Amino acid sequence: MLEQLLNETLTTLNRVVGQRTHPLHARETGRVTHVGGGIARIKGLSSIRSEELVSFPGDVLGVAINLEPHQVGVILLGDSDKLTAGIDVSATGREADTPVGEGLLGRVIDATGHILDRGKPLRFKERRPVERPAPAIIERAPVTVPLETGIKTIDALIPIGRGQRELIVGDRQTGKTSVAVDTIINQRNKDVICVYCAIGQRGTAVARVVNTLRQFQALENTIVVVASDEDPPGLRYITPYAATTMAEYFSEQGKDVLIVYDDLTRHARAYRELSLLLRRPPGREAYPGDIFYLHARLLERSTHLHQRSGGGSLTALPIIETQAQDISAYIPTNLISITDGQIYLSPTLFHKGLLPAIDVGKSISRVGGKTQFPAFRSVSGDLRLSYSQFEELETFARFATRLDEETRATIEHGRRVREVLKQAEHHPLRGSEQMAVLKAANAGLLDHTALDKIGDAETAIQKHVLNELPDLCEQMETGAKLNESQWEQILEVARKAIAGIEEVP
Repeated sequence: MLEQLLNETLTTLNRVVGQRTHPLHARETGRVTHVGGGIARIKGLSSIRSEELVSFPGDVLGVAINLEPHQVGVILLGDSDKLTAGIDVSATGREADTPVGEGLLGRVIDATGHILDRGKPLRFKERRPVERPAPAIIERAPVTVPLETGIKTIDALIPIGRGQRELIVGDRQTGKTSVAVDTIINQRNKDVICVYCAIGQRGTAVARVVNTLRQFQALENTIVVVASDEDPPGLRYITPYAATTMAEYFSEQGKDVLIVYDDLTRHARAYRELSLLLRRPPGREAYPGDIFYLHARLLERSTHLHQRSGGGSLTALPIIETQAQDISAYIPTNLISITDGQIYLSPTLFHKGLLPAIDVGKSISRVGGKTQFPAFRSVSGDLRLSYSQFEELETFARFATRLDEETRATIEHGRRVREVLKQAEHHPLRGSEQMAVLKAANAGLLDHTALDKIGDAETAIQKHVLNELPDLCEQMETGAKLNESQWEQILEVARKAIAGIEEVP
């Protein structure tokens, strides 16, 4: 009985083992010949493709970017201290990719999906390649909807549209990041998803941005993608591409997305470092010749998609740092030619306390003007003209001992317009608040108000207009065009609001 049972058991096991197949997986391996400085050179991976992931011992990944006849140049995405020449590595067969999905909102991560905020495990639907082709021309549509930043100078004089690429340029410590962060804060209730991409920033600077977004309830609608200055140059290089892939996931679903690259100067330096280590020939200012293509293929992915392609938009605000106000340097001129305009922040204005320190004369938006609301457009035309006249007259007035009444009045009016354009950090304004104040300034209602009381007058106008004319405020913010009688209503409320404000003696 026992012998029969054993025979049946053995027969069954033999049959199961015979039926089972063992799939064979081909794996190509190579050997490291050199490692250091964030790159590795490998021999033996003859079938590897460009941008393919390479697996190193210790769960370190690399990306193949130099395909030479006898070796492969790989940029490392992790700590290379424990890697040495002679170790075996293997090709993974997949491109460098990054997680995408709704679960990334409100999180701080790196380009590979590692969690940096000590939160719960990341929930995501899929992984997509970090390098993806930009949408074809046939898939794109004109930029038609404004992206409101909440900053008076930008929304009135340098408007940005959803799907536009607007460069933020200026020297160090002039408020470039503050402009971008304020724009993200202003998207809280506008159904716009934001991605903040920090490239080579100090950990304290990134923590400050994250805390600001959390303080103003803007983090829950934002993905923060970080490659700090302590990370390998390879991680800094792929981070903006990974962040763009995360943003594209939402834009392809028909949503509007804003992405901030802070900043592409450090991205270019990381790529220069990698290129020199990989012995690529340097070009102008030691940057390799393909640096233009590097940023062009990144920013070309930002656009407004046609309805048949989803109808979403991806607006890019790349930040670039200049040296001694030199916007004619190699990287700034590259990005100026790629983007649809630039917002220039002047250190001279910054040191004078004219914040945000946006130089209207050197700033331009080639696309956003068509998206501006009609009510805003009717205000901004006169504002730009009067402000330009004031700046020109103020320069010449320094050399004049006596001025005629008309010139003096123009200068006094311009000074008040300049005061109105000042704005506190992290205090974005509704479109109706901006239009009411700018209309009052254009109409000369503030010309007799003391300069140190302009802020009080502005607050009073905003409060009264919002309380007494809510219907008109809603019309202005939804793109309706106001007639003369409606503008007169706003001016009448503004006059009443500033009636008790101290005037110039």
